[in-house]
Amino acid sequence: MTTTEIFLIAMAIIFTVPYLVWRLGGIDYAAPLVVVQIITGILLGPGVLGRAFPEYYQFVFSAPVVQSLNGVAWWAVMLFVWIAGIELDLKKAWVHRVESGITAGLALGVPMALGAVAAVAMLGLGSQWMGAKAQTWQFIVGVGMSCAVTALPILILFLEKLEILRQPIGQRILRYASLDDIAIWGVLAVILMDWSRVGKQALFLSGFALATVLFRRLMRAIPERDRWYVGLIWLAVCAFGADWSGLHYMVGAFLAGVVMDADWFDQRQMDALRHHVLLVVMPVFFLSTGLRTQWGLEGGMVFVAAALLLVASISGKLLGVHIAGRLLRWQPGEAGIIGWLLQTKALIMIIFANVLLDKQIISNETFTALLLMAVGSTMLTVPMVAPRLAKIRELVFRAS
Repeated sequence: MTTTEIFLIAMAIIFTVPYLVWRLGGIDYAAPLVVVQIITGILLGPGVLGRAFPEYYQFVFSAPVVQSLNGVAWWAVMLFVWIAGIELDLKKAWVHRVESGITAGLALGVPMALGAVAAVAMLGLGSQWMGAKAQTWQFIVGVGMSCAVTALPILILFLEKLEILRQPIGQRILRYASLDDIAIWGVLAVILMDWSRVGKQALFLSGFALATVLFRRLMRAIPERDRWYVGLIWLAVCAFGADWSGLHYMVGAFLAGVVMDADWFDQRQMDALRHHVLLVVMPVFFLSTGLRTQWGLEGGMVFVAAALLLVASISGKLLGVHIAGRLLRWQPGEAGIIGWLLQTKALIMIIFANVLLDKQIISNETFTALLLMAVGSTMLTVPMVAPRLAKIRELVFRAS
Protein backbone atom coordinates (compact mmCIF):
# COMPACT_ATOMS: atom_id res chain seq x y z
CA MET A 1 0.00 0.00 0.00
CA THR A 2 1.12 3.57 -0.64
CA THR A 3 1.98 6.01 2.12
CA THR A 4 -1.11 8.06 1.21
CA GLU A 5 -3.38 5.04 1.67
CA ILE A 6 -1.85 4.14 5.03
CA PHE A 7 -2.09 7.79 6.10
CA LEU A 8 -5.82 7.73 5.34
CA ILE A 9 -6.23 4.51 7.33
CA ALA A 10 -4.59 6.25 10.28
CA MET A 11 -6.88 9.28 9.85
CA ALA A 12 -9.95 7.03 9.77
CA ILE A 13 -8.82 5.38 13.03
CA ILE A 14 -8.15 8.77 14.64
CA PHE A 15 -11.68 10.02 14.00
CA THR A 16 -13.64 6.76 14.35
CA VAL A 17 -12.42 5.10 17.53
CA PRO A 18 -12.73 7.97 20.06
CA TYR A 19 -16.05 9.12 18.64
CA LEU A 20 -17.61 5.64 18.93
CA VAL A 21 -16.26 5.22 22.47
CA TRP A 22 -17.58 8.64 23.50
CA ARG A 23 -20.96 8.35 21.78
CA LEU A 24 -21.76 4.70 22.53
CA GLY A 25 -20.03 4.56 25.91
CA GLY A 26 -22.17 7.29 27.48
CA ILE A 27 -19.19 8.97 29.18
CA ASP A 28 -19.90 12.53 28.07
CA TYR A 29 -20.89 13.40 31.66
CA ALA A 30 -17.33 13.03 32.98
CA ALA A 31 -15.30 13.70 29.86
CA PRO A 32 -15.75 15.82 26.72
CA LEU A 33 -14.83 14.26 23.39
CA VAL A 34 -11.38 15.87 23.41
CA VAL A 35 -10.45 13.96 26.60
CA VAL A 36 -11.54 10.68 25.00
CA GLN A 37 -9.41 11.57 21.97
CA ILE A 38 -6.41 12.11 24.24
CA ILE A 39 -6.96 8.73 25.92
CA THR A 40 -7.35 7.08 22.52
CA GLY A 41 -4.06 8.63 21.43
CA ILE A 42 -2.36 7.02 24.44
CA LEU A 43 -3.94 3.63 23.68
CA LEU A 44 -2.83 3.82 20.05
CA GLY A 45 0.73 4.63 21.10
CA PRO A 46 3.71 2.29 21.38
CA GLY A 47 3.03 1.44 25.03
CA VAL A 48 -0.35 -0.19 24.37
CA LEU A 49 -1.13 -0.89 20.70
CA GLY A 50 2.56 -1.10 19.84
CA ARG A 51 3.12 -3.69 22.54
CA ALA A 52 -0.03 -5.74 21.87
CA PHE A 53 0.17 -5.69 18.06
CA PRO A 54 3.69 -4.59 17.09
CA GLU A 55 3.44 -5.58 13.43
CA TYR A 56 0.15 -3.74 12.90
CA TYR A 57 1.49 -0.73 14.78
CA GLN A 58 4.60 -0.58 12.60
CA PHE A 59 2.48 -0.94 9.46
CA VAL A 60 0.03 1.88 10.24
CA PHE A 61 2.38 4.24 12.05
CA SER A 62 5.42 3.95 9.83
CA ALA A 63 7.96 6.78 9.76
CA PRO A 64 6.54 8.51 6.63
CA VAL A 65 2.98 8.37 8.03
CA VAL A 66 4.06 9.70 11.43
CA GLN A 67 5.96 12.51 9.73
CA SER A 68 2.83 13.49 7.79
CA LEU A 69 0.68 13.32 10.94
CA ASN A 70 3.19 15.46 12.83
CA GLY A 71 2.95 18.21 10.19
CA VAL A 72 -0.84 18.35 10.60
CA ALA A 73 -0.44 18.25 14.40
CA TRP A 74 2.02 21.17 14.44
CA TRP A 75 -0.33 23.44 12.55
CA ALA A 76 -3.33 22.28 14.59
CA VAL A 77 -1.76 23.11 17.93
CA MET A 78 -0.40 26.43 16.66
CA LEU A 79 -3.92 27.43 15.62
CA PHE A 80 -5.33 26.30 18.95
CA VAL A 81 -2.76 28.16 21.07
CA TRP A 82 -3.17 31.26 18.86
CA ILE A 83 -6.94 31.27 19.44
CA ALA A 84 -6.40 30.78 23.19
CA GLY A 85 -4.13 33.83 23.21
CA ILE A 86 -6.66 35.96 21.33
CA GLU A 87 -9.45 35.02 23.73
CA LEU A 88 -7.57 35.97 26.90
CA ASP A 89 -9.50 38.87 28.44
CA LEU A 90 -7.14 40.65 30.81
CA LYS A 91 -9.27 43.80 30.99
CA LYS A 92 -11.73 42.19 33.40
CA ALA A 93 -8.88 40.79 35.45
CA TRP A 94 -7.44 44.31 35.75
CA VAL A 95 -10.76 45.69 36.99
CA HIS A 96 -10.76 43.04 39.75
CA ARG A 97 -6.96 42.96 40.03
CA VAL A 98 -6.63 42.54 43.80
CA GLU A 99 -9.02 39.61 44.13
CA SER A 100 -7.89 38.07 40.82
CA GLY A 101 -4.20 38.53 41.64
CA ILE A 102 -4.48 36.90 45.08
CA THR A 103 -6.55 33.96 43.83
CA ALA A 104 -4.59 33.35 40.62
CA GLY A 105 -1.28 33.67 42.45
CA LEU A 106 -2.20 31.13 45.12
CA ALA A 107 -3.94 28.83 42.63
CA LEU A 108 -0.73 28.76 40.59
CA GLY A 109 1.98 29.05 43.24
CA VAL A 110 0.88 26.34 45.69
CA PRO A 111 0.44 23.48 43.17
CA MET A 112 3.64 24.57 41.43
CA ALA A 113 5.52 24.28 44.74
CA LEU A 114 4.04 20.84 45.49
CA GLY A 115 4.70 19.77 41.91
CA ALA A 116 8.34 20.83 42.30
CA VAL A 117 8.55 18.68 45.44
CA ALA A 118 7.10 15.78 43.44
CA ALA A 119 9.73 16.39 40.73
CA VAL A 120 12.51 16.16 43.32
CA ALA A 121 10.97 12.91 44.59
CA MET A 122 10.91 11.55 41.02
CA LEU A 123 14.61 12.32 40.62
CA GLY A 124 15.16 10.26 43.75
CA LEU A 125 13.52 7.29 42.02
CA GLY A 126 16.04 7.25 39.17
CA SER A 127 17.63 9.22 36.36
CA GLN A 128 15.17 8.18 33.66
CA TRP A 129 12.83 11.13 34.32
CA MET A 130 15.03 14.06 33.29
CA GLY A 131 15.62 14.91 29.63
CA ALA A 132 19.05 14.68 28.02
CA LYS A 133 19.49 18.47 27.67
CA ALA A 134 17.86 19.57 30.94
CA GLN A 135 19.42 21.25 33.90
CA THR A 136 17.99 20.10 37.21
CA TRP A 137 16.23 23.42 37.89
CA GLN A 138 14.57 23.31 34.46
CA PHE A 139 13.18 19.86 35.12
CA ILE A 140 11.91 20.77 38.60
CA VAL A 141 10.31 24.05 37.48
CA GLY A 142 8.86 22.45 34.33
CA VAL A 143 7.22 19.59 36.20
CA GLY A 144 6.09 21.95 38.96
CA MET A 145 4.41 24.26 36.45
CA SER A 146 2.80 21.27 34.72
CA CYS A 147 1.05 20.53 38.02
CA ALA A 148 -0.19 24.13 38.21
CA VAL A 149 -1.58 24.51 34.68
CA THR A 150 -5.28 25.17 34.07
CA ALA A 151 -6.65 24.21 30.65
CA LEU A 152 -8.73 27.27 29.78
CA PRO A 153 -10.47 25.76 26.69
CA ILE A 154 -11.53 22.62 28.59
CA LEU A 155 -12.56 24.81 31.52
CA ILE A 156 -14.92 26.71 29.22
CA LEU A 157 -16.47 23.42 28.04
CA PHE A 158 -17.03 22.35 31.65
CA LEU A 159 -18.51 25.71 32.65
CA GLU A 160 -20.94 25.41 29.75
CA LYS A 161 -21.84 21.86 30.76
CA LEU A 162 -22.49 22.97 34.35
CA GLU A 163 -24.49 26.00 33.09
CA ILE A 164 -22.40 28.57 34.98
CA LEU A 165 -20.29 30.02 32.14
CA ARG A 166 -22.27 33.29 32.04
CA GLN A 167 -22.86 33.38 35.80
CA PRO A 168 -20.72 35.57 38.10
CA ILE A 169 -18.83 32.57 39.52
CA GLY A 170 -18.06 31.33 36.02
CA GLN A 171 -16.69 34.70 34.95
CA ARG A 172 -14.55 34.87 38.09
CA ILE A 173 -13.07 31.45 37.35
CA LEU A 174 -12.24 32.54 33.80
CA ARG A 175 -10.43 35.62 35.16
CA TYR A 176 -8.28 33.50 37.45
CA ALA A 177 -7.49 31.02 34.67
CA SER A 178 -6.61 33.81 32.24
CA LEU A 179 -4.01 35.30 34.60
CA ASP A 180 -2.53 31.86 35.19
CA ASP A 181 -2.31 31.32 31.43
CA ILE A 182 -0.09 34.38 31.09
CA ALA A 183 2.14 33.18 33.94
CA ILE A 184 2.40 29.69 32.47
CA TRP A 185 3.77 30.89 29.15
CA GLY A 186 6.06 33.36 30.88
CA VAL A 187 7.58 30.60 33.01
CA LEU A 188 7.93 28.41 29.92
CA ALA A 189 9.87 31.18 28.16
CA VAL A 190 12.24 31.38 31.16
CA ILE A 191 12.72 27.60 31.17
CA LEU A 192 13.53 27.63 27.45
CA MET A 193 15.97 30.55 27.70
CA ASP A 194 19.13 29.35 26.00
CA TRP A 195 22.17 31.45 26.94
CA SER A 196 24.09 30.12 23.95
CA ARG A 197 21.36 31.60 21.72
CA VAL A 198 20.36 34.55 23.89
CA GLY A 199 21.32 36.97 21.12
CA LYS A 200 18.81 35.36 18.76
CA GLN A 201 16.15 35.34 21.45
CA ALA A 202 16.72 39.00 22.29
CA LEU A 203 16.59 39.83 18.58
CA PHE A 204 13.32 37.95 18.18
CA LEU A 205 11.67 39.57 21.22
CA SER A 206 12.74 43.08 20.25
CA GLY A 207 11.66 42.50 16.65
CA PHE A 208 8.39 41.05 17.87
CA ALA A 209 7.70 44.13 20.03
CA LEU A 210 8.29 46.48 17.10
CA ALA A 211 6.31 44.33 14.67
CA THR A 212 3.42 44.15 17.14
CA VAL A 213 2.98 47.93 17.07
CA LEU A 214 2.86 47.95 13.27
CA PHE A 215 0.67 44.84 13.14
CA ARG A 216 -1.93 46.26 15.51
CA ARG A 217 -2.17 49.45 13.44
CA LEU A 218 -2.63 47.38 10.30
CA MET A 219 -5.33 45.20 11.85
CA ARG A 220 -7.33 48.23 12.96
CA ALA A 221 -7.10 49.74 9.47
CA ILE A 222 -8.25 46.75 7.42
CA PRO A 223 -11.80 45.31 7.24
CA GLU A 224 -12.69 42.31 9.37
CA ARG A 225 -12.86 39.94 6.40
CA ASP A 226 -9.11 40.54 5.82
CA ARG A 227 -8.12 40.29 9.49
CA TRP A 228 -8.48 36.51 9.58
CA TYR A 229 -6.08 35.97 6.70
CA VAL A 230 -3.56 38.56 7.93
CA GLY A 231 -3.81 37.04 11.40
CA LEU A 232 -2.84 33.61 10.06
CA ILE A 233 0.18 35.09 8.27
CA TRP A 234 1.14 36.79 11.55
CA LEU A 235 0.78 33.43 13.35
CA ALA A 236 3.13 31.62 10.94
CA VAL A 237 5.73 34.40 11.08
CA CYS A 238 5.73 34.65 14.89
CA ALA A 239 5.89 30.87 15.31
CA PHE A 240 8.84 30.71 12.92
CA GLY A 241 10.65 33.53 14.70
CA ALA A 242 10.23 31.93 18.13
CA ASP A 243 11.41 28.54 16.90
CA TRP A 244 14.36 30.07 15.04
CA SER A 245 15.46 31.92 18.17
CA GLY A 246 15.52 28.75 20.28
CA LEU A 247 12.24 29.23 22.11
CA HIS A 248 9.48 27.12 20.56
CA TYR A 249 6.92 27.60 17.83
CA MET A 250 4.11 27.23 20.39
CA VAL A 251 5.51 30.14 22.41
CA GLY A 252 5.46 32.18 19.21
CA ALA A 253 1.89 31.08 18.47
CA PHE A 254 0.72 32.20 21.92
CA LEU A 255 2.52 35.54 21.60
CA ALA A 256 0.94 36.03 18.16
CA GLY A 257 -2.51 35.61 19.68
CA VAL A 258 -2.12 37.43 22.98
CA VAL A 259 -1.25 40.75 21.30
CA MET A 260 -4.46 40.57 19.25
CA ASP A 261 -7.83 41.86 20.48
CA ALA A 262 -10.81 39.52 20.50
CA ASP A 263 -13.13 42.40 19.57
CA TRP A 264 -11.41 42.66 16.18
CA PHE A 265 -13.45 39.60 15.22
CA ASP A 266 -17.05 38.48 15.35
CA GLN A 267 -17.39 36.36 18.51
CA ARG A 268 -19.60 33.79 16.77
CA GLN A 269 -16.98 33.31 14.07
CA MET A 270 -14.26 32.96 16.71
CA ASP A 271 -16.33 30.34 18.56
CA ALA A 272 -16.92 28.52 15.27
CA LEU A 273 -13.21 28.58 14.43
CA ARG A 274 -12.28 27.13 17.83
CA HIS A 275 -14.94 24.44 17.40
CA HIS A 276 -13.76 23.55 13.90
CA VAL A 277 -10.09 23.39 14.92
CA LEU A 278 -11.05 20.98 17.73
CA LEU A 279 -13.19 18.97 15.33
CA VAL A 280 -11.04 18.86 12.20
CA VAL A 281 -7.35 18.89 13.13
CA MET A 282 -6.77 18.68 16.90
CA PRO A 283 -7.55 14.91 17.01
CA VAL A 284 -4.39 14.45 14.92
CA PHE A 285 -2.41 16.31 17.59
CA PHE A 286 -3.87 14.04 20.28
CA LEU A 287 -2.78 10.95 18.37
CA SER A 288 0.63 12.48 17.72
CA THR A 289 0.91 13.07 21.46
CA GLY A 290 -0.06 9.48 22.22
CA LEU A 291 2.62 8.19 19.86
CA ARG A 292 5.23 9.89 22.04
CA THR A 293 4.30 8.03 25.23
CA GLN A 294 6.77 5.56 26.67
CA TRP A 295 6.18 3.34 29.65
CA GLY A 296 9.54 1.85 30.61
CA LEU A 297 10.08 -0.54 33.52
CA GLU A 298 6.90 -2.36 32.49
CA GLY A 299 4.97 0.84 33.17
CA GLY A 300 4.93 0.43 36.94
CA MET A 301 7.08 3.39 37.85
CA VAL A 302 5.28 5.60 35.33
CA PHE A 303 1.99 4.98 37.12
CA VAL A 304 3.63 5.66 40.48
CA ALA A 305 4.96 8.97 39.16
CA ALA A 306 1.58 9.82 37.61
CA ALA A 307 -0.17 9.18 40.94
CA LEU A 308 2.38 11.34 42.78
CA LEU A 309 1.90 14.17 40.29
CA LEU A 310 -1.89 13.84 40.46
CA VAL A 311 -1.88 14.18 44.25
CA ALA A 312 0.46 17.18 44.10
CA SER A 313 -1.60 18.83 41.38
CA ILE A 314 -5.05 18.43 42.89
CA SER A 315 -4.11 18.99 46.53
CA GLY A 316 -1.99 22.00 45.63
CA LYS A 317 -4.74 23.63 43.58
CA LEU A 318 -7.40 23.00 46.25
CA LEU A 319 -5.13 24.20 49.06
CA GLY A 320 -4.18 27.38 47.19
CA VAL A 321 -7.77 28.25 46.34
CA HIS A 322 -8.98 27.52 49.87
CA ILE A 323 -6.33 29.88 51.27
CA ALA A 324 -7.54 32.54 48.81
CA GLY A 325 -11.12 31.89 49.91
CA ARG A 326 -10.19 32.45 53.54
CA LEU A 327 -8.32 35.66 52.77
CA LEU A 328 -11.11 37.03 50.56
CA ARG A 329 -13.96 35.70 52.75
CA TRP A 330 -15.79 33.72 50.10
CA GLN A 331 -19.09 32.04 50.74
CA PRO A 332 -18.99 28.43 52.07
CA GLY A 333 -18.54 25.92 49.27
CA GLU A 334 -17.16 28.37 46.69
CA ALA A 335 -13.52 27.41 47.19
CA GLY A 336 -14.21 23.73 46.55
CA ILE A 337 -16.03 24.44 43.28
CA ILE A 338 -13.44 26.95 42.04
CA GLY A 339 -10.50 24.77 43.10
CA TRP A 340 -11.77 21.66 41.32
CA LEU A 341 -12.56 23.57 38.14
CA LEU A 342 -9.17 25.32 38.08
CA GLN A 343 -7.31 22.01 38.38
CA THR A 344 -8.61 20.90 34.95
CA LYS A 345 -5.42 19.97 33.11
CA ALA A 346 -5.96 18.45 29.66
CA LEU A 347 -4.94 20.26 26.46
CA ILE A 348 -2.86 23.18 27.75
CA MET A 349 -0.79 20.97 30.07
CA ILE A 350 -0.34 18.46 27.27
CA ILE A 351 0.83 21.27 24.98
CA PHE A 352 3.15 22.52 27.74
CA ALA A 353 4.56 19.01 28.26
CA ASN A 354 5.06 18.56 24.51
CA VAL A 355 7.28 21.64 24.48
CA LEU A 356 9.32 20.31 27.42
CA LEU A 357 9.72 16.98 25.62
CA ASP A 358 10.70 18.63 22.34
CA LYS A 359 13.44 20.56 24.15
CA GLN A 360 14.55 17.38 25.98
CA ILE A 361 13.86 18.86 29.40
CA ILE A 362 11.74 15.86 30.35
CA SER A 363 12.01 12.26 29.20
CA ASN A 364 9.34 10.20 27.45
CA GLU A 365 8.61 8.49 30.78
CA THR A 366 7.95 11.82 32.51
CA PHE A 367 5.87 12.94 29.54
CA THR A 368 3.74 9.78 29.86
CA ALA A 369 3.28 10.32 33.61
CA LEU A 370 2.24 13.95 33.03
CA LEU A 371 -0.19 12.85 30.34
CA LEU A 372 -1.82 10.32 32.67
CA MET A 373 -2.00 12.97 35.40
CA ALA A 374 -3.68 15.42 33.02
CA VAL A 375 -6.30 12.90 31.93
CA GLY A 376 -7.01 11.78 35.50
CA SER A 377 -7.40 15.28 36.91
CA THR A 378 -9.64 16.37 34.04
CA MET A 379 -11.97 13.38 34.30
CA LEU A 380 -12.40 13.97 38.04
CA THR A 381 -13.56 17.56 37.58
CA VAL A 382 -17.26 17.31 36.69
CA PRO A 383 -18.08 14.40 39.07
CA MET A 384 -16.50 16.36 41.93
CA VAL A 385 -17.99 19.76 41.04
CA ALA A 386 -21.58 18.83 40.07
CA PRO A 387 -22.76 17.69 43.57
CA ARG A 388 -21.04 20.66 45.24
CA LEU A 389 -22.69 23.05 42.81
CA ALA A 390 -26.09 21.42 43.32
CA LYS A 391 -25.73 21.82 47.09
CA ILE A 392 -24.93 25.54 46.83
CA ARG A 393 -27.84 26.07 44.44
CA GLU A 394 -30.15 24.30 46.88
CA LEU A 395 -28.98 26.47 49.78
CA VAL A 396 -29.41 29.63 47.73
CA PHE A 397 -32.90 28.55 46.68
CA ARG A 398 -33.88 27.83 50.29
CA ALA A 399 -32.43 31.14 51.48
CA SER A 400 -34.50 33.02 48.96
